[in-house]
This record gives sequence, structure tokens and C-alpha cells, in this order.
Amino acid sequence: MDTDLLPREGLILCAVSGGADSVYLLCRLREMGYPVAAGHYNHGLRGAEADRDEDFVRKLCRRLDVAFISEKGDTAAYAAEHGLGLEEAGRQLRYAFLERTADRIGAAAIATAHTAGDNAETILLHLARGAGLKGLGGIPPRRGRIVRPMLGLARREVEAWLRERGIGYVEDSTNASGDFARNRVRRDAVPALESVNPAFLRAAGQTAVLLREDEAFLEDMAKDLIREHGDGMSLDAAALSAAPWPVASRAVRLMAGRELGYGHTRAALAAAREGGAVDVPGMRIVRSGGRLWFGADGAPALPERPVPAAGQVLLPEAGSVLRAEVFTDPARVVYNSYNIFFFQCENICGSISVAGRRPGDVIRPVGRGCTKQVRRLLAEQGVPAWLRDSVPVLRDEAGVLAVYGGTVDERAAVRDRSGAVLKIEILPATAG
Repeated sequence: MDTDLLPREGLILCAVSGGADSVYLLCRLREMGYPVAAGHYNHGLRGAEADRDEDFVRKLCRRLDVAFISEKGDTAAYAAEHGLGLEEAGRQLRYAFLERTADRIGAAAIATAHTAGDNAETILLHLARGAGLKGLGGIPPRRGRIVRPMLGLARREVEAWLRERGIGYVEDSTNASGDFARNRVRRDAVPALESVNPAFLRAAGQTAVLLREDEAFLEDMAKDLIREHGDGMSLDAAALSAAPWPVASRAVRLMAGRELGYGHTRAALAAAREGGAVDVPGMRIVRSGGRLWFGADGAPALPERPVPAAGQVLLPEAGSVLRAEVFTDPARVVYNSYNIFFFQCENICGSISVAGRRPGDVIRPVGRGCTKQVRRLLAEQGVPAWLRDSVPVLRDEAGVLAVYGGTVDERAAVRDRSGAVLKIEILPATAG
């Protein structure tokens, strides 16, 4: 049991199905003195057997003096409605239940009973279907507040511990069914690999750790690329095209904010090099004005939000986060980015807000000696038409202060570097 994954204080919500692994997790944490509650999700797929499992967990919690929370769903209906397989539909419903329950009871963590065998099976399934480092890294030990402290344990170790203490559990009859790919991998592939290496489960776990470390390193490089050449809505096409595939492909997926297959990722990078557009699930990616733009068709307008003098504001419509701070160090005023703005505090009129463009918006860009309509400015910058309502525009009570793309109105520009300066930076939310 990896106790480093467990919170030092606070309630732990254990996902308990009634099977050996989850019963071990609940009993072991209870024995170790952790404050625990049990969450049981009845998928509504196995009739009386599923009700039996729920009743078993309820009685176990009563004996252990542990709070029991359960919910029943219609997994088959959910799968049909969303075009999912039963296994994936059940996973989504189960985790949604656990997250809701953790919120309601104030749990510091959600612990699940995935073991070394589950991890190895996941790696093999991903390998069979085609995967990169992320998929071959197996089950992550931590994802948000979800922790998996049993990934180093084999099922036989779990069963031996329960047997020594006379603790019972229930068996899910579907685990023996060949209808599910995971069951076939568990029944056929894992024993075959253990015949080659009896320590296969441990070896697979060690390999997964190494691959997750490699994935984290490459993702950090992709985030660096985004921070240097991205603005939350687009990436410099030349910089993206010059990056090695392992970095560029991850930058594309981070900017898209969704899982993209090899084909879509490759097409997006081709658009960055050669121009054009590619449609991916729920999003169009287009090269325009030397940048690769990421935006959903009919992107929503950016609503008005107040901007604090210090702190941050999420801009989900633009896939960005706005960060603001005030300082007096003149050396920090460096105009070298289109997503960082500096304003003379004494020239700001009242409060500041951020929103999408409005009809009639105008700005007098520093150094250009003319007044520009914001809509024309965005067109000149190459922002695709369907994204222009999502572009951040900063305003105070006197009008437009700045427009995404590095354009600051001359009335608020920094002229006296000895005074207080407001810095506003707009970053991709995925690069934080």
C-alpha cells in the first residue's frame, strides 16, 4: 500500500464494489486508522446479483462502523444514449458518482482499488488498440483527488491478506465472461506473459513508471513551447512546425484541450506547415496570419468579467487564463510578447473588465498615430471570423485599453516607468 498517495488529514472516500480488491482497500485503511467512508455504485446491469453486492457492502460498512453511500444507475441506457460500450459507460457513471459524493461529504481524496494486475491489463489493452507514451503509462497513481494506492499489489497478495483474517467478499460473475476485452486479456494474455517472466506484473508496473516520467518531460517541453509561442487561442505556425514531432504533437493536443488521434494531430501539423484547415471532434483548427488557430465552430462570445488588480480570471471560452499584478520595478516592463500588456496605473479610469468585442469598439494603438476599429484590427491580425467574438478585449470606464495580439491603447501605455504599472498576461489554460 503506497501511503504517500494518501492525504495526511481529512476524510477518504473509498470506492467499494464488494470485490476482493475494494474490500481489502477499505479494511486496510480502516485498520491503519484513516478516516474513511465507502461509496458504492450499482450499475443496474446484473439484477439480483448487483443488489446482493450492494447489500454486502452495506453490511460490511455497518460492521466496520463506516459511512455507506450508494447510488443506482441505468448503465445500459446511458451507453445507448452516448454511443458508448458498457464498460466505458459504467466507468463514467461510477466516477461521476464518486466525485459528487466526495464533494457532498467533504472528502480530501477518492481512493480506488486498482492493483498491479489492473495496471498491466490496461497497458496491454492500450498496446493492442494503439497508444503513445500516455496510454502505455498505464493507470496513473494520482489524477486530481483520485488516488490508487494499491498499484504495487498483486491480486494474490490481496486475497492472502483477506484469507488470513477471514474477511469475505463477493465475486462479479461478469469477470468470467469472454464478452469483455479486459477479461480475455486477464485470462489469456497475462498468464502467457507470466510464463515468460513470473514477475511480469512488477516489470509492467516499473515500465509504466518510466514511460509516465518520459511523458511528463515531453509534455513540459510542449507547455514551454505554448508559453513562448502561444496565447490561448493560437500558436505561431513556424515555431510549431520547427519543433520535433514528440513536442509539437503534444502542443497541438494541449491547445485543442482534448484527446486527438494520430491522424488528426498529423493533419493539424500539416496545416501549420502548409496552410489550410482541419476539423477534429468539436473543433476546427486553421492556419491564418502565420498562426494556427484552435476554436470550436460558432465559438461563444466572451462574457464580461471583472479584472482584479492582482490575481487571475479564467476565460474558458478562449481557453485562457488572465493574470494581473501591480509592480513598480521599471526593468520588468519589457514589450516582447503579444499576450502581455503593461498599463500606467495612474492612466486607468476606474475598474477594468475583460470581454469580447462590442459594436463600435475603437482603439488608438501605441505608436501608430491612428484610431482603429477593433473589428478591423482583428481581421488584420488574421483572427478567423468565427473566433473574433471570443478574443479578449480589456476595457476600463473610459473605453478599450487593449486587444489580444499585443495592442495597447496609447492613453494607458507606460510612459513614466517610475510609477506603478499594471501587468496583465493572457496565457493558455493548458500551459499552466
